[in-house]
Amino acid sequence: MQKVWQKKIKLNYKNVVDVVQYGSSVIEGKTPNDVDIAVIFEKIPLKEQLEISQRIKEQLQKHTEVKIHIKSFDLYSLFDKGNFAKESILFYGKSLISGDEFSTKMGLIPRVKISYSLKDLEKKEKVKFNYLLNGKSKKYGLIKKYSGKIISPGVLETKPEYELVFLEPMKKISKDVSVKKIFEIKE
Repeated sequence: MQKVWQKKIKLNYKNVVDVVQYGSSVIEGKTPNDVDIAVIFEKIPLKEQLEISQRIKEQLQKHTEVKIHIKSFDLYSLFDKGNFAKESILFYGKSLISGDEFSTKMGLIPRVKISYSLKDLEKKEKVKFNYLLNGKSKKYGLIKKYSGKIISPGVLETKPEYELVFLEPMKKISKDVSVKKIFEIKE
């Protein structure tokens, strides 16, 4: 199981704001080569960050057969423009401490909005698309299985980790499918 964030592991740490799993290992439908972990620290010396990160890595490695790849950040370095992992950490990141999306700590809820059009499809393709989303004959469709919801005609919303679960089969039926990644304000 690569979804380490679902295991509710008791970790030993200090001066840590959060431990976040991100990258391909949190995305449903992907087979990752490793598990990406970001340890977000309070402002402490880099040497101490690295020592604590290695201890956390050793603790986590016991819970997965896939190699753990760990990175250390304080809040300043996390948001640095040179940090190419920040988007994935903020948008896809799952807290190993709380089990929630990491971005909720900052009052943001990540969502994927998928727009689609069935305008140029034949009737049987439109029906197939409807079954894909809503289900058929007492079988659940993608919307119910993966926490999706229709927010307006031709637009559905889901959690970031389910993006591919929706996109790949939808694109097999309709070529007119697009994605927008957004953050909603947590109230």
